[in-house]
Amino acid sequence: MPSSNLISHAPHEPAAVDPLPNASNLILIDNYDSFTWNVYQYLVLEGATVAVYRNDQISLEQLIALQPTQLVVSPGPGHPDTDAGISKEAIKHFAGRIPVLGVCMGEQCIYSVFGGDVVFAGEILHGKTSPLQHDRQGIYANLHQDLPVTRYHSLAGTHPTLPDCLEVSAWSPVGVDGSHSVIMGVRHKEFVIEGVQFHPESILTAHGRTMLKNFLKMRGGTWAENSKFLADSNNVKRGQLETSVETFSPNNVNGNTRKSNGGEDETSEKKSILDRIYDHRKLAVAAQMDTPSQRPSDLQAAYQMDLAPPLISFVDRIKQSPFSLSLMAEIKRASPSKGIISLSACAPTQAREYALSGASVISVLTEPEWFKGSIDDLRLVRQAIEAMPNRPAVLRKEFIFNEYQILEARLAGADTILLIVKMLDLEALEKLYHYSISLGMDPLVEVNTVEEMTIAVGLGAKVIGVNNRNLTTFEVDLDTTSRLLSYVPKEVTVCALSGISGREDVATYQQNGVGAVLVGESLMRASDTATFISDLLGRPKDPNPDDAQEMLVKICGTRTPEAAKVAVNAGADLIGIILVDGRRRCVSQQLALEISNTVHETKRNNTTSKMLHIDASKSSFASDYFSHHARVFRHPNRALLVGVFQDQPLSHILAQQRLLDLDVIQLHGSEPLEWASLIPVPVIHSFKPGQPGLLRRGYHALPLLDSGTGGSGTTLDHDSVMTSARQDAGFKTLLAGGLSPENVRDVLRRLGPASLSIVGVDVSSGVEDKDGDQDHNLIAAFVKAAKAPLT
Repeated sequence: MPSSNLISHAPHEPAAVDPLPNASNLILIDNYDSFTWNVYQYLVLEGATVAVYRNDQISLEQLIALQPTQLVVSPGPGHPDTDAGISKEAIKHFAGRIPVLGVCMGEQCIYSVFGGDVVFAGEILHGKTSPLQHDRQGIYANLHQDLPVTRYHSLAGTHPTLPDCLEVSAWSPVGVDGSHSVIMGVRHKEFVIEGVQFHPESILTAHGRTMLKNFLKMRGGTWAENSKFLADSNNVKRGQLETSVETFSPNNVNGNTRKSNGGEDETSEKKSILDRIYDHRKLAVAAQMDTPSQRPSDLQAAYQMDLAPPLISFVDRIKQSPFSLSLMAEIKRASPSKGIISLSACAPTQAREYALSGASVISVLTEPEWFKGSIDDLRLVRQAIEAMPNRPAVLRKEFIFNEYQILEARLAGADTILLIVKMLDLEALEKLYHYSISLGMDPLVEVNTVEEMTIAVGLGAKVIGVNNRNLTTFEVDLDTTSRLLSYVPKEVTVCALSGISGREDVATYQQNGVGAVLVGESLMRASDTATFISDLLGRPKDPNPDDAQEMLVKICGTRTPEAAKVAVNAGADLIGIILVDGRRRCVSQQLALEISNTVHETKRNNTTSKMLHIDASKSSFASDYFSHHARVFRHPNRALLVGVFQDQPLSHILAQQRLLDLDVIQLHGSEPLEWASLIPVPVIHSFKPGQPGLLRRGYHALPLLDSGTGGSGTTLDHDSVMTSARQDAGFKTLLAGGLSPENVRDVLRRLGPASLSIVGVDVSSGVEDKDGDQDHNLIAAFVKAAKAPLT
């Protein structure tokens, strides 16, 4: 059908265009949906010659014989695994051969073909519009954010099962704060394959024809082929079509930016991406500064109350590394040059992995539009590593031009901030630099040229980052850092920023005396963070103190000095006495004093401990809070005395601690977590699996997982232990509940990998005879069994 005979009733771009030679045989698979013909109409209006085939009325062999120039898979009812006919086979065959587009069910077919799960999206949408956010690449080139798009679906691909070969290209925020999202578009990382979960052909979708027009301009089966063709014809890059990365436009946040008829800023081609981000951030920060509770006076009042978290020295910490070169590990969900990297990344989880893998600095991108970050990311990152001994320094990586942003960073927990020389005039740079210093934060000063390096050195910067990426052209030159080294005084730490992805990128920097490298995208994409870091930076020169683990053993319910002495001599680390009136194992004050004297005076038999001791003070690794306290509980000369309390007044607990010289307090009731901060010795806090506070660092030294009130002999549900371990890779706990000399090793074995979360075992009834008295032989047998290596 000639395109000139069609008239679009959509409110956007109703005129037809001439036929496209490169789209002379587009095949559209109809999944029995009336919208197929709206898709057909838009494609023909954009110059394609289209043939339509129903999904059960053509075979794959017939499709192949037709030699299509493009493949489009239509919307349709049902599930892609059961109702899409030939669609999935066609996608699988033509992937990497020709451009492929999937619409709604077609997108779900793409998701399913490459291994993702398509499930209920949480709501049923029929003719509803949602604001669309996207990565500005591929079919979204030249389009604004928050475009209204029409949705007819109840199914969607899931973030957790996003195939490695696909990336999220568009999404729709959900929830009150928009912190979660439904996947609305995917793109194959290698092949020219795009999928949209919405209906670009609907009259309620803004710029739907532009999306299809962009698709029709794609050539070849891979993005490499597409880039080559576009470079030869229009000198543009993969997925950017008619625009280079520097001309991507942000939202029109204030509603008064001058636009052309095409909907874009008429001055966009004159501005670099840095200029655009700067302009956008100025508007956003100005609006924030007018918001009650976030005004400069509000932040200043909070700072004057000394509510900012404690600082560590960025200058000192970046020089401490378990590797020969320090790592600045970055949390970055997206970038202007790469689009979406990892939209579903959890910043605090990522930060904890970085810290325990040897990062000296954690860089948190807080720019929300291009990099998909926020100041809340920084705040949560700081909370996640707050209680770690030798924690990494936290960098706010942002486009900073106002003192307000620096104070905001300080209150959120940053130890340093980024100042970009290229973005600031000298007066502003000096003002911001000295203001940051006044808050205790030595800034990271970023440069890219000799002139900018001269400015940074003259400023007195102690840490200078050389951006290997030119922020005007976005070209990456890894030699930039090495070329500028000669302009830097020896006492200044130089960091290489951008473009670093492998060991070969780092080797030259190590030889030339670069102090640190910043790595973002490659780390965010790595499937195993620790392995990637060690492959990147080489074998660590420092031992990791968390690697040295020997099972702690706590003998609880001790009621005689003789039993306490047997336990200590057997190698027990913790001797527990019950100080709760009414409990069968409760000891009198006089007996408690006698047991205390015995525990404090009985020296440990050093032959009972074969643990490899590592001096954590000599390691540059950060240490997990719980692992650190597990080491604290391993006293080199004697066992520690634990007083067990349950729902008793804090004043009573403090008095008993002083009177009995308790080394550790165990809270076995519903005591507030904050009490641990008020008790002058380490605290063990009892929890049931899944109970709030179990994983919280900074209060109790170690949690104790128990099945009930303690001493009941009831076995703990081990599946729940494994669940807690999966929730938090750094989780460490003491384990109690139904343990005995006969079963303790089997219990630990059954936990499998989750057994690594168990740093100690606690026994009471399991070392008692049939009359309920402690059996000295059982005590010794339990300690021996618990401390024996698992095989």
